[in-house]
Amino acid sequence: MCGSCATAAEATTAEEAGPHGGPSRRSLLAGLGLGLGLSAVGLPAGATTAFADTASAVSTAEAGAVSASAKNGRWANPALGRFPSGGHYGAPRGGAAHAGQDVSNSTGTGVYAAAAGTVVRRSWGGGLTGRTGNALVISHGGGQYTYYGHLNAYRVALNATVAAGQRIADMGATGNVTGPHLHFETHSGGLGATVDPVTFLAVRGVDLGGGWPRIDPGASGRTVVVIQYLMTQRGYGLVADGQYGTVSSDAVRRFQKAKGLVADGQVGPATWPHLVYTLRQGSSGSHVRALQNALNRRSAGVAVDGTFGAVTATAVRTYQGVNRLVADGEAGPVTWQALVG
Repeated sequence: MCGSCATAAEATTAEEAGPHGGPSRRSLLAGLGLGLGLSAVGLPAGATTAFADTASAVSTAEAGAVSASAKNGRWANPALGRFPSGGHYGAPRGGAAHAGQDVSNSTGTGVYAAAAGTVVRRSWGGGLTGRTGNALVISHGGGQYTYYGHLNAYRVALNATVAAGQRIADMGATGNVTGPHLHFETHSGGLGATVDPVTFLAVRGVDLGGGWPRIDPGASGRTVVVIQYLMTQRGYGLVADGQYGTVSSDAVRRFQKAKGLVADGQVGPATWPHLVYTLRQGSSGSHVRALQNALNRRSAGVAVDGTFGAVTATAVRTYQGVNRLVADGEAGPVTWQALVG
């Protein structure tokens, strides 16, 4: 866990940073062996997708579809791993309080943007007092920022725009630490005003460290596309437009009722296991399109063609390896949970 990373009162803003050079709560069901590196960041030119996830904060079209719920599909789990003892928000740090939540895993484990935004800090400590190690800060607009510390390597540049779920760095042990982990902070109301990351993300439908997300009616984005393709494979024939409106949510309620679940339209931990399929090379159909969109949300850059061929199989193994899952190329519940979380 972090040996420093304490909260300190400061009056810095993201815009004051100049150019910088350059890095669950549960144990996973898979082993923590060495995995494969993932070099692609974002989608390559010509890659086919059913929904254009822009790297900007919120598109005009999305703004018109915002629901009252914060579980709107715009946030993502930044890293898979476990919560180490003493690495929680507010833990004592030499007379101060720990400013974030630590998520432990092996060096090189993928680190992902928690939401769309702009990289405003990329430096040792991220320009914040009391932090150590290679760090990134992303501005999400509206006074919201996320901080990613102790990184082993950077995968995005300063001032880059990023999408939710995009790979931005590798987990590491740079700075004052006792082992490799991600030090993750959430700031609300301005940079320096930290809040508990576990609670912050939970309100937004994300289980920090791992777990199925919660997506409410009114949500939008690539995770909604994943849901729509899975529902189509289940026989509901939805248009994969990335908008979780009345047609899609009514279909989900019918699906939930048929499965004996609470028919509330929320796609969460009770619904996802009934919705996903175990897929392997040779599979084809809308459920494979769902998988390909989920992989692209995590920076795979595969064509969304509905065919689980060699390229998709390699992308699955790469994602599994870099996140310390069993790298067998089979997309089962554990892999799905990590991808859509």
